[in-house]
Amino acid sequence: MEKILLVDDEDFFRERLNRAFIRRGYTTCTASCYDEAMAITRKEQPTMAVVDLKMPGKSGLLLVKDALVIAPELRIVVLTGYGSIATATEAIKLGAISYLAKPADIDEILKAFSNDSNLELESLTEDILPPSLARVEWEHIQRVLADCDDNISCAAKRLGIHRRTLQRKLYKYAPK
Repeated sequence: MEKILLVDDEDFFRERLNRAFIRRGYTTCTASCYDEAMAITRKEQPTMAVVDLKMPGKSGLLLVKDALVIAPELRIVVLTGYGSIATATEAIKLGAISYLAKPADIDEILKAFSNDSNLELESLTEDILPPSLARVEWEHIQRVLADCDDNISCAAKRLGIHRRTLQRKLYKYAPK
Protein backbone atom coordinates (compact mmCIF):
# COMPACT_ATOMS: atom_id res chain seq x y z
CA MET A 1 0.00 0.00 0.00
CA GLU A 2 1.23 3.46 -0.86
CA LYS A 3 1.98 5.91 1.93
CA ILE A 4 0.95 9.52 1.39
CA LEU A 5 2.21 12.60 3.24
CA LEU A 6 -0.33 15.43 3.68
CA VAL A 7 1.21 18.83 4.46
CA ASP A 8 -1.07 21.78 5.16
CA ASP A 9 -1.12 24.41 7.89
CA GLU A 10 -4.95 24.45 7.93
CA ASP A 11 -5.91 21.72 10.41
CA PHE A 12 -9.47 21.28 9.13
CA PHE A 13 -8.44 20.86 5.48
CA ARG A 14 -5.53 18.53 6.34
CA GLU A 15 -7.72 16.29 8.51
CA ARG A 16 -10.47 16.21 5.89
CA LEU A 17 -7.96 15.05 3.27
CA ASN A 18 -6.50 12.56 5.75
CA ARG A 19 -9.89 10.94 6.38
CA ALA A 20 -10.64 10.81 2.64
CA PHE A 21 -7.33 9.08 1.83
CA ILE A 22 -7.77 6.61 4.69
CA ARG A 23 -11.27 5.74 3.42
CA ARG A 24 -9.70 5.00 0.04
CA GLY A 25 -7.24 2.60 1.65
CA TYR A 26 -4.09 4.73 1.77
CA THR A 27 -1.67 4.87 4.68
CA THR A 28 -1.23 8.53 5.63
CA CYS A 29 1.13 10.80 7.54
CA THR A 30 0.25 14.42 8.28
CA ALA A 31 2.32 17.53 8.91
CA SER A 32 1.47 21.18 9.46
CA CYS A 33 4.81 22.76 8.45
CA TYR A 34 8.07 22.31 6.58
CA ASP A 35 10.03 20.93 9.56
CA GLU A 36 7.42 18.28 10.44
CA ALA A 37 7.14 17.25 6.79
CA MET A 38 10.92 16.85 6.39
CA ALA A 39 11.13 14.75 9.57
CA ILE A 40 8.31 12.49 8.34
CA THR A 41 9.88 12.22 4.88
CA ARG A 42 13.15 11.04 6.43
CA LYS A 43 11.50 8.62 8.87
CA GLU A 44 8.45 7.25 7.01
CA GLN A 45 9.66 7.39 3.35
CA PRO A 46 6.23 8.17 1.80
CA THR A 47 5.74 7.48 -1.90
CA MET A 48 3.36 10.41 -2.50
CA ALA A 49 2.86 13.86 -0.96
CA VAL A 50 0.24 16.59 -1.12
CA VAL A 51 1.89 19.88 -0.17
CA ASP A 52 0.32 23.28 0.53
CA LEU A 53 2.20 26.13 -1.15
CA LYS A 54 1.75 28.83 1.52
CA MET A 55 2.66 27.83 5.06
CA PRO A 56 4.09 29.74 8.00
CA GLY A 57 7.88 29.66 7.88
CA LYS A 58 9.34 27.86 4.89
CA SER A 59 7.14 27.54 1.80
CA GLY A 60 5.81 24.49 0.04
CA LEU A 61 8.15 25.17 -2.89
CA LEU A 62 11.16 24.79 -0.62
CA LEU A 63 9.62 21.61 0.78
CA VAL A 64 9.24 20.18 -2.75
CA LYS A 65 12.89 20.91 -3.50
CA ASP A 66 14.30 19.56 -0.22
CA ALA A 67 12.01 16.51 0.05
CA LEU A 68 13.07 15.35 -3.42
CA VAL A 69 16.71 15.50 -2.34
CA ILE A 70 15.93 13.06 0.49
CA ALA A 71 13.44 10.92 -1.47
CA PRO A 72 13.93 11.34 -5.24
CA GLU A 73 11.13 8.85 -6.02
CA LEU A 74 8.55 10.91 -4.07
CA ARG A 75 5.65 12.09 -6.24
CA ILE A 76 4.39 15.50 -5.08
CA VAL A 77 1.18 17.40 -5.86
CA VAL A 78 1.19 21.06 -4.78
CA LEU A 79 -2.07 22.66 -3.57
CA THR A 80 -2.66 26.35 -3.10
CA GLY A 81 -5.36 28.89 -2.51
CA TYR A 82 -3.11 31.58 -4.04
CA GLY A 83 -2.47 30.14 -7.49
CA SER A 84 -0.44 31.84 -10.16
CA ILE A 85 1.23 30.69 -13.34
CA ALA A 86 4.65 31.67 -11.98
CA THR A 87 4.37 29.53 -8.84
CA ALA A 88 2.85 26.64 -10.78
CA THR A 89 5.75 26.71 -13.23
CA GLU A 90 8.26 26.91 -10.38
CA ALA A 91 6.64 23.95 -8.58
CA ILE A 92 6.85 21.81 -11.71
CA LYS A 93 10.46 22.85 -12.37
CA LEU A 94 11.37 21.86 -8.80
CA GLY A 95 9.91 18.39 -9.33
CA ALA A 96 6.22 18.43 -8.41
CA ILE A 97 4.11 16.30 -10.74
CA SER A 98 1.06 18.57 -10.57
CA TYR A 99 -0.32 21.84 -9.20
CA LEU A 100 -3.94 22.21 -8.07
CA ALA A 101 -5.99 25.10 -6.74
CA LYS A 102 -7.74 24.74 -3.39
CA PRO A 103 -10.20 23.50 -2.51
CA ALA A 104 -9.21 20.34 -4.39
CA ASP A 105 -11.10 17.16 -3.63
CA ILE A 106 -9.67 13.67 -3.29
CA ASP A 107 -10.64 12.66 -6.84
CA GLU A 108 -8.78 15.62 -8.37
CA ILE A 109 -5.69 14.82 -6.31
CA LEU A 110 -5.74 11.13 -7.21
CA LYS A 111 -6.21 12.05 -10.87
CA ALA A 112 -3.14 14.32 -10.62
CA PHE A 113 -1.13 11.41 -9.20
CA SER A 114 -2.34 9.05 -11.92
CA ASN A 115 -1.41 11.51 -14.70
CA ASP A 116 2.09 11.53 -13.20
CA SER A 117 5.39 12.87 -14.31
CA ASN A 118 5.36 13.95 -17.93
CA LEU A 119 3.38 17.11 -17.30
CA GLU A 120 4.18 19.75 -19.88
CA LEU A 121 4.47 23.37 -18.82
CA GLU A 122 2.55 24.53 -21.90
CA SER A 123 -0.59 22.69 -20.82
CA LEU A 124 -0.12 23.97 -17.27
CA THR A 125 -0.34 27.60 -18.35
CA GLU A 126 -3.57 26.90 -20.23
CA ASP A 127 -5.25 25.20 -17.24
CA ILE A 128 -4.64 27.92 -14.66
CA LEU A 129 -6.55 31.12 -15.19
CA PRO A 130 -5.07 34.16 -13.50
CA PRO A 131 -7.22 35.46 -10.64
CA SER A 132 -9.18 38.67 -11.08
CA LEU A 133 -7.71 41.89 -9.76
CA ALA A 134 -10.42 41.99 -7.08
CA ARG A 135 -9.49 38.44 -6.00
CA VAL A 136 -5.78 39.28 -5.79
CA GLU A 137 -6.59 42.35 -3.68
CA TRP A 138 -8.81 40.27 -1.37
CA GLU A 139 -6.11 37.61 -0.89
CA HIS A 140 -3.46 40.25 -0.23
CA ILE A 141 -5.66 41.91 2.40
CA GLN A 142 -6.27 38.51 4.03
CA ARG A 143 -2.52 37.75 4.17
CA VAL A 144 -1.68 41.16 5.67
CA LEU A 145 -4.54 40.79 8.16
CA ALA A 146 -3.25 37.35 9.17
CA ASP A 147 0.27 38.78 9.57
CA CYS A 148 -1.20 41.38 11.93
CA ASP A 149 -3.06 38.74 13.99
CA ASP A 150 -6.41 40.06 12.69
CA ASN A 151 -5.75 43.56 14.04
CA ILE A 152 -7.67 45.88 11.69
CA SER A 153 -5.76 49.04 12.64
CA CYS A 154 -2.36 47.41 12.18
CA ALA A 155 -3.37 45.86 8.83
CA ALA A 156 -4.81 49.16 7.57
CA LYS A 157 -1.57 50.92 8.45
CA ARG A 158 0.51 48.30 6.59
CA LEU A 159 -1.80 48.48 3.58
CA GLY A 160 -1.69 52.28 3.56
CA ILE A 161 -5.46 52.70 3.76
CA HIS A 162 -7.86 54.06 6.36
CA ARG A 163 -9.15 51.62 8.96
CA ARG A 164 -12.79 52.21 7.95
CA THR A 165 -11.98 51.55 4.30
CA LEU A 166 -10.44 48.22 5.27
CA GLN A 167 -13.48 47.36 7.39
CA ARG A 168 -15.77 48.09 4.42
CA LYS A 169 -13.66 45.86 2.15
CA LEU A 170 -13.73 43.05 4.71
CA TYR A 171 -17.49 43.35 5.14
CA LYS A 172 -17.99 42.33 1.50
CA TYR A 173 -17.84 38.70 0.38
CA ALA A 174 -14.66 37.42 -1.23
CA PRO A 175 -14.72 37.88 -5.03
CA LYS A 176 -14.64 34.82 -7.29
